[in-house]
Amino acid sequence: MKKRGQTLFFDKPPRIQGAAAVAGPKEGLGPFGPDFDKVHQDVRAGENSFERGERRMFLEAAALAMQKAGVTDREVDFLLAGDLLNQIISSGFVARELSIPYFGLYGACSTFGEIVALGTVLVDAGFADTVLGITGSHNCGAERQYRYPTEYGVQRPATAQWTATGAGAVVLGLEGDILVRAVTVGKVHDLGIKNPFNMGTAMAPAAADTIYSHFQDSGLEPKQVDLIATGDLGTVGREVNIALLERQGLDISDRYIDCGVMMYYSHQQVEAGASGCACSAIVTIAHLFKRLRQGDLRRILVVPTGALHSPTSYLQGDSIPCIAQAILFETTKGGETKWGHT
Repeated sequence: MKKRGQTLFFDKPPRIQGAAAVAGPKEGLGPFGPDFDKVHQDVRAGENSFERGERRMFLEAAALAMQKAGVTDREVDFLLAGDLLNQIISSGFVARELSIPYFGLYGACSTFGEIVALGTVLVDAGFADTVLGITGSHNCGAERQYRYPTEYGVQRPATAQWTATGAGAVVLGLEGDILVRAVTVGKVHDLGIKNPFNMGTAMAPAAADTIYSHFQDSGLEPKQVDLIATGDLGTVGREVNIALLERQGLDISDRYIDCGVMMYYSHQQVEAGASGCACSAIVTIAHLFKRLRQGDLRRILVVPTGALHSPTSYLQGDSIPCIAQAILFETTKGGETKWGHT
C-alpha cells in the first residue's frame, strides 16, 4: 500500500469476496427490485418494531454475503458495522448475534464507504484475511429519530429525501472478481446549512472535495473511470456537486450518477431522492457490482456521502457538517485494468 495526499493505493488490492443487499417494500418496487437478494413485503421485516426489522435485515444481508463468499462467521476476523440510530444500536445488537470481533463505525450515510475503506486497510496490512462489513437504514426508524414520525403526515419540501430501508453486507478478502484499487479519505466540510430537509446541498461540498482530491492524487482523468456514483446527494445536491467541480476545472457530468436519484421511480414520490446508509450500499452491491461482473463497467468510483448531524445538534441550532469517502472499484473481467488506460 502507498499513500499520496488523501488517497491510499493497493498494489495487491483486496477484493469483494461476497456481497448481498436486502431491501424494504418501497425499494423493491424501484428500478433495482429484481437485483436485490431479498425484498421484504413487510416494512417491519416480520418483527414487532421498525428497529428490530432493521436488525433482521442486517443479519440476513450478512448471512447471504458470507454464503456467497464461502465463509462462516467463525472464519471472519473482524466485523465492521454502522447505522443511523442513536449509539448505532442496530450494529451493536447484530454484533452480539454474530459474535465476531467488532468495530462499530459511524459515518452517517457515508458509512458504507468507511466500512470498505477500513476493511480494505485491515486486509491489505495483513491484520485480517476476511472482514465482514454491514450497514443499512430504515425509513420509519430514521425519520422518527431525525425529523418526524411518518404517521404525522408532515408536508415535505421538494429538497427533502426519503431514507431508504434496507441493508448491505460485503465480505472483503483475498479472492473475488472485484478489486478495491484505491480509497480516498474525505475531510469534513460544513456549508453552514441547518435545514435537515436539504441535506443534498449540505453534503455536496464534501463530495466535490473528495472527488477532486481523488483525481489529483491518482493522476487519473474522469474519462478513465467508467462511472462516478455519489451516495445520496439527490437531485438537488447532484447539480450542486457538478457545479462545484466545474469551478475547479473538473467535468464529470457525462459519467456521473447519484444512488439517491436512481433508487426510486419518479412516481414513488420521494421528492429529491433517496438517502440513508442503505442507499449507496444496496445500489452499489445490487446494481453497480452486477454491472462490473457483467463487464459493462470496468472501473467505477463510488463516493458515499454523509451528513454528520444529530437531533441534539439540530435542536441547538448547529449547522450540518458533512463527509464523503471515495472507493475505486475495478473488475478482473478481461484482465486487471491498467493505470492510464480507459
